[in-house]
Amino acid sequence: MDAFQTRCPEHEEIIVLGLGYPVYWTRVWKNIPPLQEDLVEEASVPQINCDVKAGKIINPEFIVKCPAGCQDPRYHVYGSGVYASYSSVCGAAVHSGVLDSSGGKILVRKVAGQSGYKGSYSHGVQSLSLPRWRESFIISESKPQKGVAYPSTLTYSSSNTPAAKAGETTKPYEKPSGPGTTTQPITLTQAVAIPLAEATHRATSKPFAASVTSSPRPQPVGHRSQEMGETNLWNPGPVLLDSGFVPKEELSTQSSEPVSQGDPNCKVDLSFLIDGSASIGKRRFGIQKQFLADVAQALDIGPAGPLVGVIQYGDNPATQFNLKAHMTSQDLKTAIEKITQRGGLSNVGRAISFVTKNFFSKANGNRGGAPNVAVVMVDGWPTDKVEEVSRVARESGINVFFITVEGAAESEKQYVMEPNFASKAVCRTNGFYSFNVQSWFSLHKILQPLVKRVCDSDRLACSKTCLNSADIGFVIDGSSSVGTSNFRTVLQFVANLSKEFEISDTDTRIGAVQYTYEQRLEFGFDKYNSKNDILSAIRRVGYWSGGTSTGAAIQYALEQLFKKSKPNKRKVMILITDGRSYDDIRIPAMAAYQRGVITYAIGIAWAAQDELDVIATHPARDHSFFVDEFDNLYKFVPRIIRNICTEFNSQPRN
Repeated sequence: MDAFQTRCPEHEEIIVLGLGYPVYWTRVWKNIPPLQEDLVEEASVPQINCDVKAGKIINPEFIVKCPAGCQDPRYHVYGSGVYASYSSVCGAAVHSGVLDSSGGKILVRKVAGQSGYKGSYSHGVQSLSLPRWRESFIISESKPQKGVAYPSTLTYSSSNTPAAKAGETTKPYEKPSGPGTTTQPITLTQAVAIPLAEATHRATSKPFAASVTSSPRPQPVGHRSQEMGETNLWNPGPVLLDSGFVPKEELSTQSSEPVSQGDPNCKVDLSFLIDGSASIGKRRFGIQKQFLADVAQALDIGPAGPLVGVIQYGDNPATQFNLKAHMTSQDLKTAIEKITQRGGLSNVGRAISFVTKNFFSKANGNRGGAPNVAVVMVDGWPTDKVEEVSRVARESGINVFFITVEGAAESEKQYVMEPNFASKAVCRTNGFYSFNVQSWFSLHKILQPLVKRVCDSDRLACSKTCLNSADIGFVIDGSSSVGTSNFRTVLQFVANLSKEFEISDTDTRIGAVQYTYEQRLEFGFDKYNSKNDILSAIRRVGYWSGGTSTGAAIQYALEQLFKKSKPNKRKVMILITDGRSYDDIRIPAMAAYQRGVITYAIGIAWAAQDELDVIATHPARDHSFFVDEFDNLYKFVPRIIRNICTEFNSQPRN
């Protein structure tokens, strides 16, 4: 007679018949439809500690139970969604959202190593970035797959693991079984998820007593029993790498503790100006520090990502630590916890001025290529003025953010020294750079928006200054009236102007055209990417000699030089001539205006002032210059630079 199964309602047991006697398995039903799911026993799920890393567990797929509290930052997690096996298993489960801080059961599956892991902040856990790791894992809810037996004890690569110390059994690894296969004996108390059909098959194919009392023949690690007609298809070699078996070629490069280099998508140099005035009080100062620590945790700090320094202000500002002091989120958080309140007034303006003059320097860790950001936290309102010092900060390339907490009520506004101080201070007045928080107890709500904004380098508008955001094209008169000696003087003038700008492929770029009756492109915007290369190229320009067709030269520059200007660059043409043009200059000058090119016209000796005024962008008094001698050209360098910057900084801040 074929074996079949039935349920005894009084004892909630499964009875397998057909052996001449009933065999019982105790089952916890918990609303599981009978005869449809695998047998699951709570006691069969191994428990692990929060600090257990996936790489220390050899099993490629398993269910475990995590304790509460694994969201603590000391349990490091690397990656998002797919995690490096150096991560805390339970910490990754909280980060993924499968568990919350109270713990619970999860299903873990090992997958191949990744070429890179990106950190992120999720569900109260900040994961870190990692360039590469040799093994990964993914987390899902603890719903067993049909037909798969999960181990009731875990196999560790070392007996020194916390779980092993706590008394959990370790054993040679055997892969979870599929339908119709097994690598472990069946016992009445064992509660692994064994398909019922498989149990029936065992019961009918061998005497049941033997199957529950005898031990299987020992097999090599990773080797299945050949009795079931299977071959050794699984090679544990790659998984064992995390247990200390490192290939010889990796010994010199693989460190025992992976160190995050920081999030490259958030490479900013960030300063926090925190309020240490007496009015904030100790409790709110503590909340401010906690917020700062949470920001540090949310940012993946590192040399290739964001760096953070802190300035505390009261009567006077003081640097708590600079940008290069702390290279990990945890180190930064520890340093923040040690900050003590200074007291005094709330002189925000003095603090902003201090940051502009002193903080963003190479000695303090400023990297040059990273945007500079200053986040100013204010309790109530400042006790000094911020407008003028903030303007200087913006023009220095600092992106000023303001967080105003518990701002002045209507009845208190009479005491505010500078109304609308935040709008006067921030980089732009479009709402992107300012936060108004009603209560210190609500400060945590702006954590994620703040982190997202300071990392959005495309919108950090104040990183672009008058000196690092233009394509500047020089249009140089090489006519016979200039002469070789004066032409060299003109080139020195061009070099002196160029030296004032920050030159690179992503900053200001320089190009040059020389003209007589004809035109010649000396070098385009994409030719040279450094200041030294530009200055050398200017020195190599040879004098041409000929007539003076200025109109044709402007048109040529528009087509051959500015046509290749980048869309996000300000286009500036600086034309230098010593005489009246032989052709019409009005139509080319209008074309330049229509294409958004800002034109400065520099006339020398016999140049016609009326033509200079037509060529120059309106108003002509700011863009048209005349000098009677070539040797006096150098005097106009500061004035031209000042006008370029004044025009740039006068753009609307919205």
